[in-house]
Amino acid sequence: MKVERLSGPVLSLFRMVTGLLFLFHGLASMFGLFGGNRGTGQAVEFAVWPGWWAALIQVVCGLLVLAGVFSRSAATLASGSMAYAYFVVHLPQDFLPLRNGGELAALFCWSFLIIAVLGPGPWALDALFRRRGDGAPGVLTDPLPAQPQFGKT
Repeated sequence: MKVERLSGPVLSLFRMVTGLLFLFHGLASMFGLFGGNRGTGQAVEFAVWPGWWAALIQVVCGLLVLAGVFSRSAATLASGSMAYAYFVVHLPQDFLPLRNGGELAALFCWSFLIIAVLGPGPWALDALFRRRGDGAPGVLTDPLPAQPQFGKT
């Protein structure tokens, strides 16, 4: 079995798990679910900057990335929001992520950057719409191909 055959499905699973975890993180902050914001059991106050707006980005982008709809755009926004979180919230506390509590922000930032660059993989709603509509106008698609072409020249 060639390992290259696994790249598409693994990329799709990576996208889905990352999107799901980001969605859960946003739901915890926005609605107080799963232990609430930072384990307090509470939700972030409505429209408070930056916490509530970050939670909104997490919920919306998490859903879009999980489903594979507008994945590249959603992943770019999610990556940027996590970069902002790291540099504005965590970095002033300490340089090292282990000491400033920014490991999760750094991991999400880089994970979403990978999704933005490589695309959603073959198991995405965008790929399904593209196959069904053959690229017809009005079909939801990202502007770039859904799967990278590894090893092709």
